[in-house]
Amino acid sequence: MKKILIIQTASLGDVVLATPLIEKLHHFFPQARIDFLLKEGNEALLRHHPYLKQVIVWDKSGKKYQKLKELIGIIREQKYDLVVNTQRFASTGLMTAFAGAKRTAGFRKNPFSPFFTHRLAHKISAKEGSPHEVERNLRLIDNFTDTLLFKPKLYPSKHDFARVSQYKTKQFITVSPGSLWFTKEYPAEKWAGFIKQLDEDLVVYFLGSDKERQKIGRIMEDSGHAGSLNLAGRLTLLESAALMRDALMNYTNDSAPTHLTSAMNAPVAVIFCSTVPEFGFGPLSATSFVIQTTENLFCRPCGLHGKKVCPKKHFKCAETIELKQLLLCLKN
Repeated sequence: MKKILIIQTASLGDVVLATPLIEKLHHFFPQARIDFLLKEGNEALLRHHPYLKQVIVWDKSGKKYQKLKELIGIIREQKYDLVVNTQRFASTGLMTAFAGAKRTAGFRKNPFSPFFTHRLAHKISAKEGSPHEVERNLRLIDNFTDTLLFKPKLYPSKHDFARVSQYKTKQFITVSPGSLWFTKEYPAEKWAGFIKQLDEDLVVYFLGSDKERQKIGRIMEDSGHAGSLNLAGRLTLLESAALMRDALMNYTNDSAPTHLTSAMNAPVAVIFCSTVPEFGFGPLSATSFVIQTTENLFCRPCGLHGKKVCPKKHFKCAETIELKQLLLCLKN
């Protein structure tokens, strides 16, 4: 194969979980040109990637369908040998079906999958032993490669590492307390209680978007930990990844920062509130911990992506997670 396109236009974490496709396709086709198509806002994540020739950005803001038509035209001009679509929505199905590629691979859940040359089931289950999303994605190219597992990988530049080197003079942890969904977020007062119990000499860096700065500020104030610094909105995605790599531990919710740590093989402790790791979005780092309630809650999980409010109004899946569970991850 000479020209390959990978499509993943969903969220930041989904893009990270599609990077094993880049690694594996380059391994099997080292001379091939590999392009990646994603939505606007996530392109910085793949900057400096040594195995990508081009990152194609889909701007979904305004005149979405006109831009989609133009994008399909751009894809067709490239005459790809293989298009791999990890998305399950109709828009990316159209891109794939009309790409004019010799081979197209995607999931059966995509409404345009009958027009793909290779189709696979995408099954998400809360049962123990369910496959990870990385495994599901890699199965799309089994027919062109093999069944070996490749892990997510990002490539921060020397500048990214230099930018965060100033924060690595002392032993530190990072805390990413945010999420797009309320029921995926460990409560702010719980984070504050955890930070309050940490050694004063341990530096705590809070990571997140600029929108989370205020919330993080309140957590820091409530914890009273003098060695805390609010870096939300101050670092790029790759700079955050470069910082996470050398942390004593990275604490996250079930959200995108988890996958950043996996891509850097950084130590991580992931808190699962309303969701469960069996869905296939857990950590893949060599040193990783899953933190969740020890109570048998019949209402958990209440959904795949989390919810804006707890359907039962008690949020026990988060409230019953004890601070000692977080602290133990620093002692192992």
